[in-house]
Amino acid sequence: MTISSTNTAQWMRGSITALVTPFKGGEIDFDTYELLIERQLAAGTHGLVPAGTTGEASTLSLDEHVSVISACANIVKGRVPVIAGIGSNDTTITVMLAEKAQEAGANALLAVAGYYNRPSQAGLVAHYSALADSTDLPIVIYNVPGRTASDVSVESLATLSKRQNIVGIKDATGNLARVAEQRVACGAQFVQLSGEDATVVGFNAMGGQGCISVTANIVPDLCAKLQEATLEGRYDEARSIQDKITPLSKALFADTSPAPAKYALAHLGLVREELRLPLVPASEGAKIAVRKALEGLGLA
Repeated sequence: MTISSTNTAQWMRGSITALVTPFKGGEIDFDTYELLIERQLAAGTHGLVPAGTTGEASTLSLDEHVSVISACANIVKGRVPVIAGIGSNDTTITVMLAEKAQEAGANALLAVAGYYNRPSQAGLVAHYSALADSTDLPIVIYNVPGRTASDVSVESLATLSKRQNIVGIKDATGNLARVAEQRVACGAQFVQLSGEDATVVGFNAMGGQGCISVTANIVPDLCAKLQEATLEGRYDEARSIQDKITPLSKALFADTSPAPAKYALAHLGLVREELRLPLVPASEGAKIAVRKALEGLGLA
C-alpha cells in the first residue's frame, strides 16, 4: 500500500505497534531498537509508533526523542507507516516536535491531549488547530483520559475532524459506544484506532480500523493476524486469537506500562529490563503474571 497523505483511511489501519525504547546503561540502545523493528516487520505488523507512551517519551530529551523517530524511519524505509509520537502538554513543544518528526521522515503524527494542565475543550481545539497549522502531515489525536485527566469530547473531535490533516483518533477511553458516536460525528473516513488491547475485536466491530498496541511488542504476529481477521470480517478467527492473547494483554498492565512489556521482552531475550525513573521494573507479581501468560502462548 502506497503511503500518502490523501488515503490515510487505507494505510493507517491494522496492528500498529507502540514500540518500547530499549536502553543500555541509561542510553538508547539503537542496535537493539533495529532488531525490534525488524522483528515487527517480519511478523506482519502494519505500522509503528516510535516515541509514544510505551516508548517512554516523557523521559526522553528533545534530541533523544527526535533520534528515536529518525532511527525508526531510517530502519523502516517506507515498508510500513511510521506514526511519530509528539505529545506534550505545551503546544509550542508539540509543534516543534512535529516539525522535527516531519524532517526525520515520519509519515504521520500521534499527539496526546494536553496532560496535567487540564485544558478546556476550547483549549484542546485550539491546541490541535495550532498543530494542524504547523504541518502538512496527517495527525492522529490521542485521547487517553486515564493518563491525561483531559477528554477530547465527541463534539470537539467533530470540530477538529473538519481540518484536512486531522485524520483520526487513537481512542483509549475504553468506551466502545464512542466508536459509533465518533463515526457519526466525524464521518466514515475518519480513522479510529483503539488504544486498548483488551477491546480490539469489539472496537473494530463497532467501526474501528485497528489498534495502536502494547501487546504487539510481544506477539506481533498474533496481533497482526487478529487485525487482518477483523478487517476482513472473520470475527470467529479474531475472537479465537483474542482469547489466546487476553491473559498477556492483561498482564502487560499489571504494573504501570511499559514495565511489564519490557520484562516480557527481556524474558524472551530481546531487550534489557531497563526503564528510566520515575518508572521502575515490574513487580514480582506482575512478572509472575507475564510469565504465566507467556507460558500459555508457548513462549516461556
